Amino acid sequence: MKVFNKKNIIIFVLILLFYAAVQALISTGIINSFYEITLATICINIILAVSLNLVTGFTGQFSLGHAGFMSIGAYVGAIINMNMNSTSGFLIGIFAGAVAAAIVGVVIGIPTLRLKGDYLAIATLGMAEIIRVIFLNMEITNGAAGLNGIPRYTNWLWLFIFTTGTIILINNFIKSSQGRACISIREDEIAAESMGINTTKYKVMAFALGALFAGIAGALYSSYFYFIKPTLFSFQKSIDILVIVVLGGMGSITGSVIAAIGLAIITTALQKYAELRMIIYAILLVAIMIFRPQGLMGTKEVSDLFKFKKKGEKIE
Repeated sequence: MKVFNKKNIIIFVLILLFYAAVQALISTGIINSFYEITLATICINIILAVSLNLVTGFTGQFSLGHAGFMSIGAYVGAIINMNMNSTSGFLIGIFAGAVAAAIVGVVIGIPTLRLKGDYLAIATLGMAEIIRVIFLNMEITNGAAGLNGIPRYTNWLWLFIFTTGTIILINNFIKSSQGRACISIREDEIAAESMGINTTKYKVMAFALGALFAGIAGALYSSYFYFIKPTLFSFQKSIDILVIVVLGGMGSITGSVIAAIGLAIITTALQKYAELRMIIYAILLVAIMIFRPQGLMGTKEVSDLFKFKKKGEKIE
């Protein structure tokens, strides 16, 4: 398969045009600082949702610990960023935060991924709470007060690079032999094992990759919003990410992107009525579960909607 085929070149040009258009809107002030915050939230949520979708949607492992991995990336990235206070320090912080989150993902994933369903969800939730309590009691993280005055290097350029990079890398992983092994585990773990697939290996691989990208999202978050504290990465944060994945469709990258954008727009529109936000979340989830339990996109991608039958092909 050629990488530089016509389809990929068109997609690449469209992505660049989108970046240039948003950059022009920011430069001219049409997208002001308020909407820039919404834009940053959308990008960070897309990274979180797509990476959680890899674990929960494509591999079928119900995880409630994504906020824990995000907090590792946020704190590691923030501490390095505050000490170096430069663009190189910001990038080193993102790299270190992502690697630290992935290592913790492997260490925690090996014992917990032997569990299934509700038991795995409870174990990952407990893991996230342990990470939060550790940060709450560490001197270097400033305990409950958190870290303040983190240098701001996250901008539209870095958000765009890391968001598109996350989508492309996870999409390519899913289409690889390792990704197909993960999908086979989701479909039927016993059948996958009987076909010679090392299910533990691939589950830990997906878990570590999801943790790695959650760490990147955390590091971007800490550098954009100046301030982090342990309570920002509580159980509620994991639920927020899971809501995006379920709403978009478990097993659809496009669905996660659409849901992250939609929920961010709703949240922004309801800033004056913050108490209604959770009510609308609940109504949306109930409505989706009743009328479209597979989510907005199910397991399909946008590209699937534009596939047409070839001439002469029978339509069943």
